[in-house]
Amino acid sequence: MIIKTNRIESIDVLRGVVMVLMALDHVRDYFHYGSFYSDPTNLETTTPFLFFTRFITHYCAPVFIFLAGTSAFLYGSNKTKPALFKFLLTRGLWLILLEIVVNNLIWSFDIYYDFIVLQVIWAIGLSMIILSFLIFLPKQLLLALGFIIVFGHNLLDKIIFQGDSIDAIIWYILHQGNQISINSDRMIGIYYPILPWVGVIILGYCMGNLYLKNFEAAIRKKWLLVMGLTATILFFIIRSVNFYGDLAPWVWQDTTTKTILSYFNVTKYPPSLAYTLITLGPALLFLYGIEKVSNKLTNFFLVFGRVPLFYYFLHILVIHILAIIGLLTFGGNWSDMILNSEVFQGGKLINYGYPLLIVYLVWISVIFLLYFPSKKYMTYKANNKDKWWLSYL
Repeated sequence: MIIKTNRIESIDVLRGVVMVLMALDHVRDYFHYGSFYSDPTNLETTTPFLFFTRFITHYCAPVFIFLAGTSAFLYGSNKTKPALFKFLLTRGLWLILLEIVVNNLIWSFDIYYDFIVLQVIWAIGLSMIILSFLIFLPKQLLLALGFIIVFGHNLLDKIIFQGDSIDAIIWYILHQGNQISINSDRMIGIYYPILPWVGVIILGYCMGNLYLKNFEAAIRKKWLLVMGLTATILFFIIRSVNFYGDLAPWVWQDTTTKTILSYFNVTKYPPSLAYTLITLGPALLFLYGIEKVSNKLTNFFLVFGRVPLFYYFLHILVIHILAIIGLLTFGGNWSDMILNSEVFQGGKLINYGYPLLIVYLVWISVIFLLYFPSKKYMTYKANNKDKWWLSYL
C-alpha cells in the first residue's frame, strides 16, 4: 500500500525507474570482469549486451538532476523566493558535504580518502547552489539561459587546460573535468563538470510550471509529448549530421553493429547536447505516458522514487559489501575492495570480476533487498512531514 501524499506520482515513478537502473550500473562497476580498468563503451573491447547495459544507465544522472530542478520548483511553489533560496543553498552545501565525506567513504571504504571523487551528488549540490541565485531571474530569461547552456556548451569543447593552476581547476569544475593533485598522496577526480548540469537543472526547474495545481492536465500532457518528441528527433538530426553536439563524432565501423554502437556512444563527461537529448527526450515521453497510470509496478518504483537520497547511499553500501562477500566466498582478499591508490596502482583487481549474467542477478537481488528498508523509510517520511530535516534526506 502506497501512502497518499501531495507528491506527483508520475515524477516519483520516473525517478524510481532511474534509481533502479542506477543500481545496475553500480553493480556492474563492482562485479563485472575488468570493470575497474576498462570502459564498457570502448568499441574495441565491448559487446552489444555490455554496451546496452551501460547505455541504459545513461538515463540516471540527467533525469535525476532534471527532476531535482522540478522538485525544487514545486517545493518553492508555496514559499517565498528568499525561503526557496535558503533551502536550495543549504541543501546544496549539505549534498556537497555528503558527497565528499560519506559517498567517497562508502564507495571506497578508504578511511584515508586517497582519491576523492566528485560525482552526481556533488553535481546536484553545486547545481542547487547556483540555481538558488538564478531563481530570482524572470521565468522567460531563466528558461532561455537553460536552453543556451544545454545547446551551446559544446562550443567550449576545444578549450582544454592542463595542470593544477587555479584557472585550470576552475575550468575542470565548469566544463572539462580532470584529476587534480592535492599532494603526493591525495587526488581529487572532477568527473561531473558543472556547467552542462546547471543547464539541465534550470530546464527541470522551469518544467515545474507544468505541474502546478491549476495547470490543466491535458495541456501538460501535450507539452510533455511535444517536448519529448522534439528532443528525441533533434538527437537523431544532430547525431546524423555529425558536426556538432558531442565530443566524440560517430564513425563508420567494420560491422553494422559496431557502427550502431558508435552512433549511440554519446559523451557523458561532460554531458554533450546529444547525450542530453537522447536521455531527457525519452524521459519526457515516459512522463507523458505514465501520467494517471497506477498499478503494482508503478507502486514498486514509487518507493525508490520517494526516498532517492536514502536509497542512493544505501545501495552503494550494500553493493560494496556484497562485492567483499563475493571475494571472501571465492578465496580472494577482502582488503582488495578497499579501493585506494595501492589497490589500483598494484593492479590487484585486474583479473577480478564475474560474467554479465552474474551482474544482472546481483542487481535484481540488490533491488529486492533495498525495497523493504526504502518502503519503511518512505512511510516514516510521509508520517513525519513536520520534521524539517527530512527534506534534506
